[in-house]
Amino acid sequence: MDQGNTAFLLIMAALVLLMTPGLAFFYGGLVKAKSVISMMMMSFGAIGLIGVLWVLYGYAIAFPGAEGLVAPWSIDWSALGLTSLLETPEDAAYPPLAFVAFQATFAIITVALISGAIADRAKFGAWMIFAGVWATLVYFPVASWVFNFGLADDGSFAYGGWITYGMQEFFGVGALDFAGGTAVHINAGAAALALALVLGKRVGFSKGAHVPHNPPFVLLGAGLLWFGWFGFNAGSELAADGAAALAWINTLAAPAAALLAWLVVEKIRDGKPTSVGAASGAVAGLVAITPACAFLTPFWAIVLGIVAGAVCALAVDLKFKLGFDDSLDVVGIHLVGGLIGTLYLGFFANGTGLIYSGNLTQLLVQAIAAFSVMIYSFVLALVIGFVIQKTIGFRVKNEDEIAGIDTVVHGEEGYKLETV
Repeated sequence: MDQGNTAFLLIMAALVLLMTPGLAFFYGGLVKAKSVISMMMMSFGAIGLIGVLWVLYGYAIAFPGAEGLVAPWSIDWSALGLTSLLETPEDAAYPPLAFVAFQATFAIITVALISGAIADRAKFGAWMIFAGVWATLVYFPVASWVFNFGLADDGSFAYGGWITYGMQEFFGVGALDFAGGTAVHINAGAAALALALVLGKRVGFSKGAHVPHNPPFVLLGAGLLWFGWFGFNAGSELAADGAAALAWINTLAAPAAALLAWLVVEKIRDGKPTSVGAASGAVAGLVAITPACAFLTPFWAIVLGIVAGAVCALAVDLKFKLGFDDSLDVVGIHLVGGLIGTLYLGFFANGTGLIYSGNLTQLLVQAIAAFSVMIYSFVLALVIGFVIQKTIGFRVKNEDEIAGIDTVVHGEEGYKLETV
């Protein structure tokens, strides 16, 4: 066993886990002061629920072995509860549980991302039911499509999920997704759009009606997200090597460029660059570079960041034109940014992109992967959310929303102001 790679993977897993509390600060600062606890609790609820489900059966669904596609007969039943993974094979590069831990943090952050679309108006219990059902029916299977892979005894590729490896049989190349542009960001963004439609608009929804109550929280959250994202991207190499180093530097370059691009758009459009814009731009760049971080030169990573920052800065206003209330711009940043990063590889991926290969095959498989995940996640999230709304109710009462849902849902206040 390689102790260096084992330490690397465990540290990367810890960095990715930190992203979810970071997301709680990022989202918490964006909502109104009387909803901050509710918003942050949806992220912490995801840590608790998805952490348990992953150990019980999530990993067994996501990594069923050579079957590739998730079905009852392809689940690794021996991995339920992780009992069969306690022993480390002598020739393993790292303990199986180290990989389980790393992938668990991906499942947690993906579910937590969705919550931003329903800020200020969702019941916590309904959210937790949705999170558990969606993770089981959507995230765990999609993770298998993207991340499930295995090697033969000689080290060559043996099997894998249909998105990243299965399409090689038909097209000669598989879709590229190094760290989760499809499984994490497109997946979460599509589900966020579905829930925004199910819950409907906030009371008084209009441009400028809902402003962030705490921009310093937003900046703190973005900083924690960026810090953890180095584990997200570089850690996906599963080894401390040159590919991990490339992923790391691209995870610096792309969001830095996206941050600047977002601020330029704000300056031109609104006359002033904002701190929330800087934070949002960095996150948009992080989203876009996630699938591409090990497949681009640093120069093309900067170009991707500029494109993602500018396009996402414009995309967040689509909700006002199209009439859906995605409270914290999960669609505009994660769905749009994930699509940009995934499709961008069709043009600029090292070796197989259009500018290197002269053909559009890589773009075709990237599009198949992106839109397959988007449609699957959107449809199932819409159904799950609709059933919850029509049974126990997903949305709080209008009067509770107006008053602020922290005290109604959790019996707490984010800020207790006392007069002397």
